[in-house]
Amino acid sequence: MVFYTDDKATEISAYSVKIEITDAKTGVTYTRELPIDYYETAYCLRLTGEGLDGKPASLVFYTDAGLGRLRDLTGGGADHDRCGGH
Repeated sequence: MVFYTDDKATEISAYSVKIEITDAKTGVTYTRELPIDYYETAYCLRLTGEGLDGKPASLVFYTDAGLGRLRDLTGGGADHDRCGGH
């Protein structure tokens, strides 16, 4: 699923991912489709699948903008009014 604003994707999600890997020793390229949930915004990329115990496990990669927003939301950012007083 992709959401658009002014012809730009603002959110991308999928219930599986396809990866392509080239083996370092042989140079052979392999393609695999994996049951990993994919979610991407301007703030982060999140991959979710199952761990060995069958429970959900996630990896989250934050962009610089996402880290700044996370700091602001947890009170770690600079004290300034980003909304202009409203």
